[in-house]
Amino acid sequence: MYAPQILIEAALNGLMTGAVYALIALGLTLVYGVLHIINFAHGALLTVAMFAVWGAFALFHLDPYWAMLGIVPLMFGLGYGLQRFVIGPASHGSDNNVLLVTLGLSIVLENALLALFRSDTRALDSDAALQVVELGPLLLSTPRLIGFAASLAVTGLLWLVLNRTDTGRAIRAVAREKLGARLVGIEVDHVYAVTFGLGCACLAVAACLLMPTYYVNPRSGAAFVLVAFTIVVLGGMGSIAGALVGGLIIGVVESFSGLLLGDSLGQIGIFLIFILVLLVRPTGLFGARA
Repeated sequence: MYAPQILIEAALNGLMTGAVYALIALGLTLVYGVLHIINFAHGALLTVAMFAVWGAFALFHLDPYWAMLGIVPLMFGLGYGLQRFVIGPASHGSDNNVLLVTLGLSIVLENALLALFRSDTRALDSDAALQVVELGPLLLSTPRLIGFAASLAVTGLLWLVLNRTDTGRAIRAVAREKLGARLVGIEVDHVYAVTFGLGCACLAVAACLLMPTYYVNPRSGAAFVLVAFTIVVLGGMGSIAGALVGGLIIGVVESFSGLLLGDSLGQIGIFLIFILVLLVRPTGLFGARA
């Protein structure tokens, strides 16, 4: 039996990790909610953002949190350009084509990263991962605490953009009725590109929050996107609130699974939940609102 302090630390670490998972899932669920497709390039784009953070640190000694100011707009622009000039034109309006294009894009990006950086694993040469905050008898990782706060802030900001701005209203209109939105003068292709750009911007923030404690190689994003997909299914496809709540739940489950079964088997609990949700509630926790 574990001491209460260990169980509380495991729960808090799970919540902090889950908040960053939720941020990755937000981009995925946002794209699904508007474009109604699964973006198979999501993991590869996360890897691109993580290499950008690593490159900024290696070349310019730029702190990952400060690097966010440059990498987020760059990733937004990359996402906007990919949707506007590659995915949209290549799909010819077919959802099946979109899936194939994003799958092809994922393969191209991963192999381009493999050609540029080889398969070596890279991490930031920094002692930031060792910094902790004392909370009574508890020791909490400082990078994870920053990641938790930043993830909640970004989720709140995204909610404000979607619910309090003209751009957000246009995105919600296109998500609900594409033809009706087009008839009232909304440029649907531009809204699609903005949505894809926002998804990539969420990945950029997540990459800046992950890199102080994680490593990167050309396949790093695949592991995170599997967890993100589970979160989207758990929370409900297309639901922002579902992505946040699902991310926190998955983070806690992973933490306790790792504590009980060991780090190498920590993700077993995640995929058991994935199967359970599909069996019991296929629409997810917030599926009715999605």
